[in-house]
Amino acid sequence: MADTTQEAPVAKVFNVPNQLTAARLGLSIAVFVLIICEFYLSAMIVFIVAASTDWIDGYWARRFNQITKLGRVFDPFVDKILICGVFILLGAQEGSGIEAWMAVVVFGREMLVTVLRSFIEQNGGDFSAKMAGKLKMVFQCATVVVSLWVLKTGPAATADWLSWTLFGLAWLAVLSTIQSGLGYVLASAKFFKE
Repeated sequence: MADTTQEAPVAKVFNVPNQLTAARLGLSIAVFVLIICEFYLSAMIVFIVAASTDWIDGYWARRFNQITKLGRVFDPFVDKILICGVFILLGAQEGSGIEAWMAVVVFGREMLVTVLRSFIEQNGGDFSAKMAGKLKMVFQCATVVVSLWVLKTGPAATADWLSWTLFGLAWLAVLSTIQSGLGYVLASAKFFKE
């Protein structure tokens, strides 16, 4: 009987959503290596799979009531590793459509939100993801996918419409990153006042 009691918490912590998040971390590393090696099509495919697991693990956790304290920390951490890492690497690639300063904006916002979330949740507040943050993630992911496709075809061979699409998406990603970050700052300011 004692053995069963000891195994139950382990099974609860390493549930399906947390396993998917761990898989996303491994896929993130694979994406980084593929970008560095300039295997852009493979990087794009692995990135799409990795980003998709974020939606799946969140849905699974809510649907089957498998939300854990580990998951609430681990999931956003891995999201930030994936998106910040890819933006940094693409910001260093000539012709990616993502400028280095854009990667700095994305990285800075993610670090700010992490610090605010940590402080507020330690003090009993709720700092769950907002719709603006989810929309920001959609724009960021779309920018990454189009950027990798452009790098795969070669910037010189890219159709004008695709170049303009990438330009528009990159700016939408940056503006939504700033806007959602400001939303979290204002929510934090309200919490600090109270």
